[in-house]
Amino acid sequence: MNFRPPALLDHADVSVGTSSVRRRMLATLALLPLTGAAAATDRSAAVSMAVLRAAVDGPQRSAANRARDGARHPFETLEFFGLRSDWQVIEIAPGGGWYTEILAAFLNPRGRLYAAHYPADGTSEQRRARAAFRDKLAADPATYRRVVLGTLPVTRFTDIHPPGGADAVLTFRNIHNWIADGHFDETLRAFFDVLKPGGVLGVEEHRALPGTSLARVIESGYVPQDFVIERARAAGFVFQAASEVNANPRDTHDHAQGVWALPPTLRGGAVDRAKYLAIGESDRMTLRFVKPLSAAAPSRGAR
Repeated sequence: MNFRPPALLDHADVSVGTSSVRRRMLATLALLPLTGAAAATDRSAAVSMAVLRAAVDGPQRSAANRARDGARHPFETLEFFGLRSDWQVIEIAPGGGWYTEILAAFLNPRGRLYAAHYPADGTSEQRRARAAFRDKLAADPATYRRVVLGTLPVTRFTDIHPPGGADAVLTFRNIHNWIADGHFDETLRAFFDVLKPGGVLGVEEHRALPGTSLARVIESGYVPQDFVIERARAAGFVFQAASEVNANPRDTHDHAQGVWALPPTLRGGAVDRAKYLAIGESDRMTLRFVKPLSAAAPSRGAR
């Protein structure tokens, strides 16, 4: 792993979009002791985590999104991915901006967030979703001023090109869609190409039971963890670690409506609603991959 330690933040340069977030972050940083050059890397990581905590707790987040923290564990998930507050990060398929609210604040002003959304010339539903996301960014320029809105890749990124390569690509609960659409391998290669050597691919995905068939993956939205690891390795990535931070042992993975039976979708409506609310959000894998420092191009014919 080649985490690049960020420059230390000084009090004049720390801003994550709102004065109250700044005050909370500065109060946390004031508690971090200086112990000399030998502790610089540890302090850099601690600074980034203080910034992350302030972003997760910040007032830029909606009450509805904050209410789901108990199921999604955003601080622990992003901490596991090893993010730093001066990185160039690409968020894949941000949807309505649940994670964007955190990532934009975390990366402002030292880093930059690239949001790879639906294409501007996509379906009417995709165009509406992208327009709503764009309006969300415009409504809070203090938080989102350093967010670059771009387009989801299939085989390559067309309008997102971080200078020198991205430090991290993050995807939350998207892989089942790429499998169903038949371009999972190509999309992984696009991630590999856009990352700098040593860059991180962070994955969160609904987790199927081992041995689940491809047909059932497409039907249910649950993906076997070993399949994701296998395909990421075929794209050139090194599997570095897995976390159980988003595991849910109450999820039996066998719902007639697939993962969409569970919150927040609750596709079945009133049918077994109490049962699915008691289960909560899906059992999910949380994985960290890295692009090797000496990265040879993977075989484009691998499968």
